[in-house]
Amino acid sequence: MTQQRDTIAHYQTPEGIELSLSLAGPIVRGVAWLIDFAIRIVCYIVLAIFLKWLGGVGGGLMLIGLFLIEWFYPVFFEVRNGMTPGKKVMGVKVVHDDGTPVSWTASLLRNLIRPIDLLPICNIAGFIAMLLNSRFKRLGDFAAGTIVVYVRDEIRVFSIPEYPSCPAPMPLLLAEQRLILDFCERTEKLSRERRQELALLLRDLTGRKEPENRLLAYGNWFLKGKASR
Repeated sequence: MTQQRDTIAHYQTPEGIELSLSLAGPIVRGVAWLIDFAIRIVCYIVLAIFLKWLGGVGGGLMLIGLFLIEWFYPVFFEVRNGMTPGKKVMGVKVVHDDGTPVSWTASLLRNLIRPIDLLPICNIAGFIAMLLNSRFKRLGDFAAGTIVVYVRDEIRVFSIPEYPSCPAPMPLLLAEQRLILDFCERTEKLSRERRQELALLLRDLTGRKEPENRLLAYGNWFLKGKASR
């Protein structure tokens, strides 16, 4: 399936690293909901067929089954891997606003409020809410602090070569720290000559002797702190 990039959500970690998550829009989420709705209908039919032979007891069990499926079907799958079957088909998942896996509490809350999103019919309230904010949040997402993102946009974790860390000789802006981290992350893909060429662009920070190693030292400091020395 071709991934549609409706918009990008950014989150800055305490380490100063900016994460980018591709948000799923109303259409993709609506199709996922329809798939899950069809699956629930099939579950209801199968349950009714098996319980109809139990008479009044079967009717009571049917009501319990309807309650459990309706309210805990999405929670079970979202907490397990962030995706109901419908979301999995559409390639999207539920996460917290900071990109971390959704918790039991957040999943329960966002699904308990779903009946309000359904008002007056066919998810109209939820659809309008998603159109009125840049992160396509329905009311349940606002309450639970969650967003729905494309699965391909897993949280990007920086991995840089190990090197004894040391602080930069002067305070750096966040954008400058990010530039150094980007360089460190790509060092193993660059030739030695190219690494030196790029590192010398920051000679005020690195000096002329082994400038790429100085940037690796600064990058390890930014990412891991003093503990990596």
